[in-house]
Formats: sequence, structure tokens, C-alpha cells
Amino acid sequence: MGKVIGILSLKGGVGKTSSVVSLGAALASFGKKVLLVDANFSAPNLGIHLNVINPEKTIHHVLNGDFSIKEAIHQLDSFDLIPASMYPKKQFDPLKLKEKIKQLKGDYDFVLIDSSPALNNETLAAIVSSDELFVVSTPDYSTLTMTLKAIALAKKRGTPISGLILNKVYNNKFELSLEDIEKTSEVPVLAVIPHDVGVLKAQYYFTPSTYLKPNSNLSIEYKKLAACLTGEKYAPFRIKEIFQNVSPKRQDVNRELFYKTIF
Repeated sequence: MGKVIGILSLKGGVGKTSSVVSLGAALASFGKKVLLVDANFSAPNLGIHLNVINPEKTIHHVLNGDFSIKEAIHQLDSFDLIPASMYPKKQFDPLKLKEKIKQLKGDYDFVLIDSSPALNNETLAAIVSSDELFVVSTPDYSTLTMTLKAIALAKKRGTPISGLILNKVYNNKFELSLEDIEKTSEVPVLAVIPHDVGVLKAQYYFTPSTYLKPNSNLSIEYKKLAACLTGEKYAPFRIKEIFQNVSPKRQDVNRELFYKTIF
């Protein structure tokens, strides 16, 4: 039975959708069967990231009863996608998402849900449809405030939060420290994704950034997170990795603890 992971953020611009694409591609690189679902019903752009611009069958059509969920699956090179409609023409119920996705859990190892960046029924639908959640945040006060709201909502609904993906990190003194973020949120940081202009280049070429620059720090961090989720042991051969093993970073320790808890 596959695992459904909701990727959550209540603030736009933190890189939630690019995280869904990059993590999905990283999971697929370990031989896992992966499905990405765009549950940002009001402002979808997961399909745009992957050159599925004007699909005829979308999650909106599934939720309003026009098609079955299997009919809305688009097969890409290494993973599958269910996009959303930019301009839906019929009314739909977001909260039907859970029962629809449940039909696919036997077909995939991982289903990643790209949620809405707003406190509404769309976000609630993603939360209740997920087996676990990752919250994407950036290391600044305004985003952390919304991250705390997202965590509180998930806890209220009873969906476990596995960790934070700290995105667009410059490693500058004006950013909140990883330790402060964990202390405030009471959720471990499982990935620290550096700011990388290659993400924009990847979107231009409609490809995951982990494929465009497979050996970048960003790609390796997503692969480490994917390995943690799949039970794989991933150790890229780089000189800097040898020194990090002597004095591991906090997110590496968190991933190891998460790995041991699951596997």
C-alpha cells in the first residue's frame, strides 16, 4: 500500500510546488512509482512546472464526477501527474479528494499532494487526504508565523507532521537559525534546501531541478530526503560529504533518527 504525503504551506512563494516536483523526481530516481497530485484548486501550477499546460482531464473533473481518477493520470517520463484545471467550469467538492486518492494507493509507492497556500477547504482536503505531512518554510519570521498556523491546523486534524523542508536558504546571519525554527515549531527539519537559481532554469525547461542539475547541493539534499523516506542508503561521493560525516549537520541527524524510527 502506497503512502500519501501532503506538502503544505500557508504562504505563497516559499517553493512548495518546486519542492513537490523535486522530491517526486528524487523518489522516482530510487525506482519508486510516484504520483504527483495538484490540489491547489484555485491557483494550480504543478502542471505548468511539467509542461502539462491545458489538460483535458484534471483533478477538477474527477471531483465533479466527469471522469474517474485513473482517467486523469498523465504519464510523464519517470513519474505520473494528476494536474488541475486553471479555469474549472463546474462546481466541485475539495473534500472528496481523500476518497478519490484512496483508490490509487495500491498503484503507487508514493503519492505527493501539492496543497493550496491558504487556510481554506482546499488545504483541509490535502491534510485529511494525507498519511503524513511535510511543511515547506523559509527561514524568516513572516513565513515561520504561517508555518506555525499550518502545523496547528494539521495537529487539530490529527494528520502527523513528519518534518519541515526549509527552502531557499542563503546561510546568512539575517536568517532564522535551524535550531530556533525547530524550537519554535516543535517539528524537526528534515531537509535544508539552498537557494538555487537553477530552480527557475528548471521551470523554464519544464523539468525537475534534480534532473537538470543532479549533482547540485539542492538535488543531493532532496535525494537524501527521498532516501530517508524510502529506506535507501544514499551517500554521494563528494569530499565535503566525508567531512560532514565527521561532524554531521542537524538535518542529517534528524533524517537518521527518522529513518531508524520507520525502518
